Amino acid sequence: MAKIIGVGIIGMGWMGIVHSRCYLRVGQHFPDLNLRPRLIICADEVTDRSREAKDRFGFERQTTDWQEVISNPDVEIVNIAAPNSMHLEIVQAAAKAGKHIFCEKPVGRTPQETVDIEYAARQASVLTCVGYNYRWSPLVQYARQLIKEGRLGQITHYRGRFFAGYASNPHAVLSWRFQRELAGLGALGDLMSHVIDMAQTIISPIKRAVSNYETFIPQRPLPTPGKGTHFTVQQGGPVGDVTNEDYVGTLVQFTNGVHGTLEACRIISGLKCQMAFEVNGADGALNWDFERMNELNLYLPNENNHHDGYVRVLSGPEHPFHSQFNPAPGTGLGYDDLKVIESYNFLKAIEHGKQMKPGFAEALSVAQVQTAIQKSWESERWEVVDR
Repeated sequence: MAKIIGVGIIGMGWMGIVHSRCYLRVGQHFPDLNLRPRLIICADEVTDRSREAKDRFGFERQTTDWQEVISNPDVEIVNIAAPNSMHLEIVQAAAKAGKHIFCEKPVGRTPQETVDIEYAARQASVLTCVGYNYRWSPLVQYARQLIKEGRLGQITHYRGRFFAGYASNPHAVLSWRFQRELAGLGALGDLMSHVIDMAQTIISPIKRAVSNYETFIPQRPLPTPGKGTHFTVQQGGPVGDVTNEDYVGTLVQFTNGVHGTLEACRIISGLKCQMAFEVNGADGALNWDFERMNELNLYLPNENNHHDGYVRVLSGPEHPFHSQFNPAPGTGLGYDDLKVIESYNFLKAIEHGKQMKPGFAEALSVAQVQTAIQKSWESERWEVVDR
């Protein structure tokens, strides 16, 4: 019989809602899991949000004080979907209380806060997970498998990017994501953290980087407290200054010698959510784009006698995790499904008492690359990643 494990979620905006749904779904898709999440308590500083989440998802309690989540004896997992400015204090409290911790990226406002967060969890010997959810796509897992098997030959080039136009409208409100005091980094934290994690997952750790950045929209309308998301648009009224970056472009070299480019932008027009990568090797190539997440373009000329060009591979039950959602080739998965897979892997790690990837160690590795990138902004030259 499956064991029940208590979950408390802090932050009931969009991401907290996604996590709530996924904890409820995980046992349906992964019946082999011997842990069943029990939604104990949800916290949000906005009373209406925490109350609505309690009613909607069946939490036993709701609160506006996140510390009640930590102190609740029935909570074994603390799930952090709160703004970046709260990550460090919450993680330190949860680690001290011996709770396992899930934290959405970028795990702290700054790389130094990520260092402190990783240290607190490691000293407490609690298990951790980070929301680098794009790596769980069945076709990303398949691409990684092909590269590990050497099917692409020696890898020479990697290009990764996250182009999301959620802030392309200058009337999008000045949410916490645009404020250094609350969010810390801008596109480097919000979007490039995914790009860096994916690059290091697919290729190898990054050795050095040279980078530039830009803030294209310097002011935005002030939001209505407690209402809307960072997608909210409004006109008229007072405006405030954007204090972090809209765009980051970076050249990198990996420890295995591969050369690459990484880009992230939140104000780009046309593209909506292009979290994508391209890999070229001596014997083949592949590319993947989240906007078409159930497709992988694969080029293996030495294995294909029919034509010389990319083949479109559709996600199917032969790829990792796909069959847990449906048995049909070409019947695609969605964003929430990746978060279900993420929840499954975290719960499986807790079940076996073994740290998973990505945990806070992987977030720390991303933060070390972000530090080199920021140093490059100042020095205007290549900077070595300090491990």
